[in-house]
Amino acid sequence: MALASGVRVPARALLRPWALLWGTTLGRREPAAGGGGDGERRFGSQRVLVEPDAAAGVAVMKFRNPPVNSLSLELLTELVISLEKLENDKTFRGVILTSDCPRVFSAGLDLTEMCGRNPAHYAEYWKAMQELWLRTYLSSLVLVAAINGACPAGGCVIALACDYRVLADNPKYRIGLNETLLGIIAPFWVKDAYVNTIGHRAAEQALQLGLLFPPAEALQVGLVDQVAPEDQVLSTALSEMARWLAIPDHARQLTKNMMRKATADRLLRQRDADIQNFVSFICRDSIQKSLQVYLEKLRQRKG
Repeated sequence: MALASGVRVPARALLRPWALLWGTTLGRREPAAGGGGDGERRFGSQRVLVEPDAAAGVAVMKFRNPPVNSLSLELLTELVISLEKLENDKTFRGVILTSDCPRVFSAGLDLTEMCGRNPAHYAEYWKAMQELWLRTYLSSLVLVAAINGACPAGGCVIALACDYRVLADNPKYRIGLNETLLGIIAPFWVKDAYVNTIGHRAAEQALQLGLLFPPAEALQVGLVDQVAPEDQVLSTALSEMARWLAIPDHARQLTKNMMRKATADRLLRQRDADIQNFVSFICRDSIQKSLQVYLEKLRQRKG
C-alpha cells in the first residue's frame, strides 16, 4: 500500500511468524496418491499438501484452505515453510502450485485478517505476504502455476511470482488484480511485477480499473502463458515443467536472478516502510468501514 505511514509497529511484530512452526506443522505424512516409490509420501500441513515425485525431481503443492483458499496468516506461513522445505531438499528442481479446492486457485487476501484487528497483527500479516512473494519470486526452483480456478488479487500475486502460468479454459476462471474495486490498492512491488509481465500501459489500465481477465484475454495480454482444457491443467503444467528442467540449473537460476533481482531488491530496501504504509492505510476508519461492509455482504450472500 503506497500511502504515507502514520502508525508505528513494535519490532517484535515484524519477526518471522513461521519460526515457531518450523518442524511442527509439516509433521504429517501420508501415502502419495497414484503410487510412486515406496519412499515417496505426501507431506504437508493443515492448509498445504505436497505430493512429491522424487524420480522426476518435481513436487505438486496444493492449497487447501476451503472454501476459496483465502490467504490467511496460517496459509501464508505454511506455504513459505513448505516451499523452503522443498528448496532445502536437493532432490527437487521444480514445483507445481495448484489448488485442492474446486473452482478456485485462490480468492486472495483474507479480509478477516485486515479488519477489526490491531496494528501489530496487520504488520505480522503483511510481513508474511511479503515473505511469500519474495520466497516464490526468487526461488531457485522452477515454479509453474497450474491455475485451476478463479485467481483474483492475492491469488494473481502468487501466480505472477511463478516462472510459467497455465490457466484452465473456463470463462468463469478470471485472473487479475482487482484491489481498486474494494477501495484498496496493490503495493508497489506487485505493481512492478505486473508491469514486468504485461507491460506498463496494460498494467496501468488493469490496475486502475481492477480488471479480471477471462482465459483468452489473459493469454492475449500475456498474464498467462498457456490456456488448457480444465481437466488437463495439471498435465499441461507438468509437460511444461519438463521443458524448463531440460535447462542446466545453474544457468537458469543465474538468469532468473539477473532478470528479477532489481524488482525484489526494491522491496527488500523498503520492506519495513512498506509494512508501516500498509498498517497506516488499513487502520484508516474509512478503509475499516469499507471492509466491514464488504464482509457483511459476503456473509449475507452465504446466508
